[in-house]
Amino acid sequence: MTIYCAFLCTFALSVHNPYCRMQEKEQNIPLLDCPVDYLVGDASGKILNEYGRFPCKIKCGVYAYVLRGTATATINITKYNFRPNDVLMLEPGSFLLIHEFSEDALVYYILFSSSFLEKNTFGVHSAMHLMHEKQPLLHVSEECGNVLKHTVDVMLEAANCTPSLLSSAKMVHIFNIIQLAYSEGMQEQGYIIKPQDRKQEIFQTYSKMVLNHYREWHHVARYAEELRLTLPHLCSTIKTVSGRTAGDLITDAILMDAKSQLKITNLQIKEIAIVLGFDNVAFFNRFFKSHTGLTPKAYRNS
Repeated sequence: MTIYCAFLCTFALSVHNPYCRMQEKEQNIPLLDCPVDYLVGDASGKILNEYGRFPCKIKCGVYAYVLRGTATATINITKYNFRPNDVLMLEPGSFLLIHEFSEDALVYYILFSSSFLEKNTFGVHSAMHLMHEKQPLLHVSEECGNVLKHTVDVMLEAANCTPSLLSSAKMVHIFNIIQLAYSEGMQEQGYIIKPQDRKQEIFQTYSKMVLNHYREWHHVARYAEELRLTLPHLCSTIKTVSGRTAGDLITDAILMDAKSQLKITNLQIKEIAIVLGFDNVAFFNRFFKSHTGLTPKAYRNS
């Protein structure tokens, strides 16, 4: 068995802290942030579907393991299909839109709060960011999946002990073990490799640039300029690699952010428009309605 499984199992047996096993009546999954340094638990497809009505911006760090069932979700501007033995990593600042979980789905998770990550910036946050840039989704063998399930179960039991066996200090080490194991898994499956051709490299660079600058740069021409590419070449490359237009990716990022702010903040629509880089609220209203069929106000009230 690889270090991917062994490290997790060994360390979980020696540590602990607050935990959370989600029950059907406890629909308080902290999708935005954790109220404590970390949470460990599970959630059913029925509960997770409650959070599929609009996108959320994740403030915490998330590791999730799909024990059973299937799902589809959009992370930032990419849509993913999930199956049993998939492992997901979300870094703070990621947008998540759940489309659907099967009723039989069961997901185990370990969450790290934004404050926990900030206190451990040098070792934790930076590592998570670097890994997320490579690949947020990893498929593991059934053997490793069983070890992951056992690891979370042991952590949950440890959290119930008196006195508790986990602590925030120990969770820093657990995080480091998880990210090392995740990194190894990506290497084994060939995720950590350079793009196979120039087109893939351009697509990856463009996608990352969109996520970093969609609030400031709404036009593909600006990205082409920054990448030192001609506009036709950039557009044709993105279309070839992704099957979508370069403009679609910018639009998706803006809409994901807009929908999230409309649903989970009390900001005035004018304020949201300004944050997203629109000169005035009228331009924002037209943009939003043309892509969703609803005005921002109607969407907020829906």
